[in-house]
Amino acid sequence: MKAIAFTHPLPIEAPDSLVELDIDRPAPRARDLLVNVRAVSVNPVDTKIRGARHQGSAANISGQPRILGWDAAGVVVETGKEVTEFRVGDEVYYAGELERPGSNAEYQAVDERLVGRRPKSLGVAEAAALPLTSITAWELLFDRFSIREGEGEASLLVSGAPGGVGSILVQLARRLTGLTVIATASRPETVRWVTSMGAHHVVDHTKPMVGQIHDLKIPSVKYVASLTATARNYAQLVEILAPEGKLGLIDDPPSLDVVPLKRKAASLHWEFMFARSMWQTPDMAEQGRLLNRVSELVDRGELRSTQTQTFSPINADNLKKAHALAESGKTIGKLTLSGWSGHPSI
Repeated sequence: MKAIAFTHPLPIEAPDSLVELDIDRPAPRARDLLVNVRAVSVNPVDTKIRGARHQGSAANISGQPRILGWDAAGVVVETGKEVTEFRVGDEVYYAGELERPGSNAEYQAVDERLVGRRPKSLGVAEAAALPLTSITAWELLFDRFSIREGEGEASLLVSGAPGGVGSILVQLARRLTGLTVIATASRPETVRWVTSMGAHHVVDHTKPMVGQIHDLKIPSVKYVASLTATARNYAQLVEILAPEGKLGLIDDPPSLDVVPLKRKAASLHWEFMFARSMWQTPDMAEQGRLLNRVSELVDRGELRSTQTQTFSPINADNLKKAHALAESGKTIGKLTLSGWSGHPSI
């Protein structure tokens, strides 16, 4: 089968930063689905691992090929002997596991507990934009912050709202809670984007945010989701956070001083969507269930895909383009790729 991998941490401009391989099709484990991958998307975790900046699973220094990719939509072609929820022919989407071969391959084996049924109203590329960011946003909002659906009378600040996770988080908070949603954005196009996602208010993160928040005359900011540049914005975010509030983050600041949170009796929450699969937690199947819920919301028109650009076919050159755009820090929403050469997407 075709696959795209990296062998050494290299800048994306290097000729061999991503290479195409022809390798054996994986055999599914007992709880696995074997999926014919039709579309994928690019996330910050892809570029961090390829560029040797990832703090968790370490970059590849062995020279052995590693297949990246943690978002996919495709069709089940084989099931493990203990699979109970899916059958051959099912159309699915998922984010997979950090420590197994990724989705940048024609076929991928993935644990059924992490898989959801693809939204019927979306094509494969639009669907592939959703899994990792939806899981991350959902877990941050409802698991880490312990917000209940329908909850209101407070505000949520989403710092880094135009990105993949932020675009979903703003939608979930606006559609499923009564919270006042404030998004950060600085360019006209990103302001329009986060507003279209459902943000009630937008503040410019390139300027002091405390005064901007104060001038909105909104309920207290009980929740702050810091999705990027936490180290740079941390002091402001703690100042904005209400007493007894909750600060959540998903990025990797080199260090973080939690002491300033004490005076506000505030709590810190770190969301890492791979934790359930990495530790094989008893509630691992929650990720599949929440992806099914996201599919239902999409098919009812309550959530929308955050895909903003797609490349076809899936090959090393197009994946390099997507990585370069992702590393620019200027992307809005999600970048996807669909269809292998000779095998168009559906």
